[in-house]
Amino acid sequence: MHITRREFAIGTGALAFIGVGAAVGFSVADSNHPVLAQSAMQAELMKPGPLGDMSLGDEKAPVTIIEYASMTCPHCAAFHETTYPELKKKYIDTGKVRFIFREFPLDQLAAAAFMLARCGDKERYFPMVETLFQQQRTWAVQRPLQPLMAIGKQAGLSEAGFNECLKNQQVLDGIEDVRKRAAEKLNVQSTPTFFVNGKQLRGAATLAEFEKEMAPYLKE
Repeated sequence: MHITRREFAIGTGALAFIGVGAAVGFSVADSNHPVLAQSAMQAELMKPGPLGDMSLGDEKAPVTIIEYASMTCPHCAAFHETTYPELKKKYIDTGKVRFIFREFPLDQLAAAAFMLARCGDKERYFPMVETLFQQQRTWAVQRPLQPLMAIGKQAGLSEAGFNECLKNQQVLDGIEDVRKRAAEKLNVQSTPTFFVNGKQLRGAATLAEFEKEMAPYLKE
């Protein structure tokens, strides 16, 4: 399944078919070797995109959580407002969890927001993502340009820098590569979708649900 730049730019309508007819898995032959298929899936999951992974926490942590999110997704914003702060405090900041955040834009506006986050310094990426989620209702609107520019200025982007950022085809292509590979190779069909040490969890999981999945890896 190949999505052209024009289809990507159309927005939600063009991306609504994600996962329909996508090449899920690796090959029919692998289905007879579940261990082989699982290891291949894990290798695919851990492969960073062209722009590199954005992560927090100890790289040697016993648990790796990967989140695929869309910046315009209200369920993603709710997760980052409610569950994520406690997850970060208890597990990411204490070295028990490595958290990787990956872009899965469901529309053109979400892609633009991700581009803004990517245009700044790496240290500003997660603060920008959290700000965008916190203020989602102010910019995920019919006329998003001015509120998005205001957020960009808070992060130190000038108006010229803001405009240049949204014209950066390399960044857009890198974000689209991550989205496309997740849809085709990892069966990501909606946001948020999480992987906890390779196991997929769909929807805005609660802290208790994460703790249940992490428990076997966090035993003393």
